[in-house]
Amino acid sequence: MIMSTIRTAKQALREEIKKKVATLSEQDKARQSFLVTEKVIAHPSYQNAQRIAVFLSMQDEVQTEGIIKHAFQSGKQCFIPRYMARSHHMDMVKLASIEEIKSLPLTAWNIHQPAFEDTREEALASGGLDLVLMPGLAFDKNGNRLGRGKGYYDVYLQRCLQHPNGKPYTLALAFKEQICDSIPVGESDIQIDDVLHGGE
Repeated sequence: MIMSTIRTAKQALREEIKKKVATLSEQDKARQSFLVTEKVIAHPSYQNAQRIAVFLSMQDEVQTEGIIKHAFQSGKQCFIPRYMARSHHMDMVKLASIEEIKSLPLTAWNIHQPAFEDTREEALASGGLDLVLMPGLAFDKNGNRLGRGKGYYDVYLQRCLQHPNGKPYTLALAFKEQICDSIPVGESDIQIDDVLHGGE
């Protein structure tokens, strides 16, 4: 596929999946989020990880609060995204506790994240990461992921490859409605290691 065709196919699939997810009730999203949380906690990559990057969920994403709570209870270190608007740059910065999330400023996307003047440990500036829990709009069973088109995670995972500890294990979290037969991909799209969804 040439780049313009891939771009068009991605945009069409984004719209299709957004419509599917929009039909989910709050109860169904909560039920699937609970199932995904249980699958993450049972996954060897999570059990063996000490340093975990986890996204703070938007309304149309698997809710990660239960995972974050369990990670802190298990003595793991949590890092959350700090996105730089109008760029492809994202850092993963350390979260002190689950309680502090509600006190963090809100971005234009209505996501809590630490302010830029709030100095925090950045995962790649220290010990790297063992596991990255990834959001996205659509996924296939071959490890292909369709994001929202900003490229934050693809760029960040490229940076992870430069870290002495290498690329962390990547786990995508999804509602079952976000699983597709195939995802159109370009050269800069990085495959993920596993996808956990809210189907039985």
